[in-house]
Amino acid sequence: MKSPSVDSPAFTAAHASSYVEGTLRKVPGLAALHRMTSMLVAERAPVQARVLVLGAGGGMELKALADDNSGWRFCGIDPSADMLRVAEQTVGAHLARVHLQQGYIGDAPEGPFDAAVCLLTLHFVDRPQRLDTLEQIRRRLVPGAPFVVAHISFPQSEPERSTWIARHVAFGGTASDAESARQAIATKLSVLSPEEDEAVLRKAGFSDVRLFYAAMTFRGWVGYA
Repeated sequence: MKSPSVDSPAFTAAHASSYVEGTLRKVPGLAALHRMTSMLVAERAPVQARVLVLGAGGGMELKALADDNSGWRFCGIDPSADMLRVAEQTVGAHLARVHLQQGYIGDAPEGPFDAAVCLLTLHFVDRPQRLDTLEQIRRRLVPGAPFVVAHISFPQSEPERSTWIARHVAFGGTASDAESARQAIATKLSVLSPEEDEAVLRKAGFSDVRLFYAAMTFRGWVGYA
């Protein structure tokens, strides 16, 4: 579903085949997150909305949004061809309303879109690229359009950082892969503190940024273009 960073290889077929199962285990309240995302977008998006979904591989959020909103059409962007094939299978009967495109945000159509969604993605985007990614989403939206984003976000000062990494691994991992999972989140992900996340959303041009989801190491915000 998501690229490890803007400069590193996209998820492989092996990652793709295990993505759905692993995400359901690791992300608390994932179905509720999808439902809340749909509700928050629907508050301002028109009945016939065009919705941009960044990090759409796997298709889980695409299916949830399409299930809830029969008039919406979607453009899903993801760097991994393998993950996009999983998305095709996941969205099933909704595929006629979904355009899937391999690439990064710079490869997305210019829009304008009526809303945008980016779930479980930005912690794979290198810190120097985070603002640019959000700015590119923002400029593809109509004025006032909702943007819903959720990803790993926890304090980055010690000892809190190590404590939250341990909690993340304990909740979503298994005893056999605990150490590798700890190393991965500590060294391979680009995690910001919640305060930094909110600040970069505002710097990218989103207004009225509000936290709506907090579950273990995951946070979600809604803002408006």
